[in-house]
This record gives sequence, C-alpha cells and structure tokens, in this order.
Amino acid sequence: MIYVPTRRAARIAFACAALALAWYAPLARAERADRDKPTQIEADHMTSDEVRRVTIFEGNVVVTQGTITVRADRIVVRQDGDQLRHITATGNPVRFRERADAAGGKPGAWIEGQAKRVEIDERDEKVDLFDDAHVTRDGDEVRGEHIALDQRAESFSVSGGAEAPDGRVRAVIQPKTPAPASTANPVKTPAPAK
Repeated sequence: MIYVPTRRAARIAFACAALALAWYAPLARAERADRDKPTQIEADHMTSDEVRRVTIFEGNVVVTQGTITVRADRIVVRQDGDQLRHITATGNPVRFRERADAAGGKPGAWIEGQAKRVEIDERDEKVDLFDDAHVTRDGDEVRGEHIALDQRAESFSVSGGAEAPDGRVRAVIQPKTPAPASTANPVKTPAPAK
C-alpha cells in the first residue's frame, strides 16, 4: 500500500534520502560543515510505503544540504532492517555539485558530476555512476560509462563501454603547481659544535 505519509514520516524519509546523498557523494567528501546544515528536499511528488520501507521522490527532485546539491528526475530510497539505505537516483542526467574541504591553505575545490543513474549503497559504502558518467574537480575530469567509488578503500575505477567514445575511458589531469619555496627567511643550519 503506497500512501502520502504523515508529516513525521515525510520528515524522516526526507532526512534519510538527503543524508545518504550528502554522506556518500561521489569521488570526494563534501565540506565537513555540510553535515551540520539543514537538509531540504523538493519534488513534484513523494510517496512512502512504510511496510516495504521505500520512499520515492519524483519530478524535478532537488536535494540541498550546505554546499551539496543533487538534481534528479527520480530518487528511490530503500531501507533495510539495520536502517541502512540503498538509494537510486535517475535522470537525464542526475547532476550533483559539492565543495570539498579546504586543504593546504587553498579553498575547497568544487566537485561536479553527472550520470543517468546513480546507485548509493550505505552498507558497503559504495557509489556507482552509470551511463555517460563524468566527474570534474579543480579542472581534472574523468569520464566513462561506469564510475565505481569505494569509500572504505578510498579508491575508484572507471570503465568504458559501447556508449563511451570509442568504448574508452577519458581522463584529463591538469598540471599542479607546487607551492613556492620561501626564500625570505632561509633556515640556517647551526655549525657543528667543536
């Protein structure tokens, strides 16, 4: 039985979808401060089935939390007995944007990506982008038919496919300029004691 849930159930469903999307955004962690920001979800329609533990958001779905924004045509959130979630976002395409934490005295880079389908598995801490997937960060870009991210191992892989140009993976890596060495106050090594 699918029904429009009570206010409390709707808030819980919204929070579940948004938190899962926020915590497992592909290829980089968002700003730590985003976790403490309120989550907003907008959609044309939402249904929830508490017995099957499935919530569906449809039509111009927009999830925002701090610097994270996810846009999709449809998001399905499934919960298991341990309250862990599996999320499927579909769209033409699904798009996300987030800002990473600042590092090395530089502001955090914006990470943007898209795919026609994004699968998020909280239990295994994995994210998969399918069908014309690509992610950019600080001018770097990776593109393929499937991008698989393993949050636990802090690794990802990219696969080409029939739909990819020539069936191949494409990556563009911008040169990184090293921080200039300070010459204003050179460190002097003391002379050895006699």
